[in-house]
Amino acid sequence: MKEKKQNYKEKENIIILHNIRSVSNVGAMFRTADAAGIDKIYLTGYTPTPLDRFGRKRGDLAKSALGAEEYVIWESKKSLPALMRSLRREKFKIIAIEQDEKSTDYKKVKLENKNVFIVGAEVTGIPKSILEKCDLIAEIPMRGKKESLNVSVALGVALFGILNL
Repeated sequence: MKEKKQNYKEKENIIILHNIRSVSNVGAMFRTADAAGIDKIYLTGYTPTPLDRFGRKRGDLAKSALGAEEYVIWESKKSLPALMRSLRREKFKIIAIEQDEKSTDYKKVKLENKNVFIVGAEVTGIPKSILEKCDLIAEIPMRGKKESLNVSVALGVALFGILNL
């Protein structure tokens, strides 16, 4: 097994999936989080969790996660603003992965010791009110005719690029 780069290993990195509607996207992001060594996932808003409301394992999420939901620590929170305030008190740098006029190229992001990466809804993205509370907005430049990537793909590109994996 290949050892993680030292600068990455010393950092704590978590992700927040906010208002992601697609169960398949959530499962794919669990796989990406596991592959990237993410410490924890927070599921906020209406993002589906690996367990249904009765506490049973969701087969549809497990199908795309391929077991990663068993290994990545996760927690569901209703309020994203409250979670962000709590993480800020814990000294996390909050990084949105989003297209915005105030964004920075994701390849230029400098990590802190504790980092949070937020992605938002498939169609509408991260609300402006949340972007205003982030320390940084990281954007993946689009070279083709389409304006964006699928949210699970964007998270993978951004994480592997920013974490230098």
